[in-house]
Amino acid sequence: MNRFFRLSPVLRARKAQEDAAKGAVIQSRAEIRDAQALVRRKQLDLMGAEAPTEGTARAIVAGLVARQSLAGALMSAHRMVEDAEQVERDRIAVLADAAKRRRAVEMMAERHAEMVRANDLRKDQANLDELAMTSKARNAARGADE
Repeated sequence: MNRFFRLSPVLRARKAQEDAAKGAVIQSRAEIRDAQALVRRKQLDLMGAEAPTEGTARAIVAGLVARQSLAGALMSAHRMVEDAEQVERDRIAVLADAAKRRRAVEMMAERHAEMVRANDLRKDQANLDELAMTSKARNAARGADE
């Protein structure tokens, strides 16, 4: 039996794919945190930009437009969070798939190692049986000679 597991390069490649997928998930979580921080900043900006109650009509309109712009930026930031969360879900699915494929090859490697161990045990037992039979035959031959 061949002691070398022929799919070990495939197993290494699958582990590398899984590691890359883990890195992508970690990166997407960082992107989510960044987007959530942006939402918090935009919310603070919007709360800090009170609508003007006094001044010229032009100043009041400009203040309302600025506030509306900040609200639009806040909505855009919320959309960024949603998009980042969707990317994370997609990357988690890729990670789960990579882990399944790695585990499948890993299970084949474990079965191969078990087959090698069983084969080694059979050979060892056959050698022990041969030694026992040879020893018995020698002892029987010595006993017959005496």
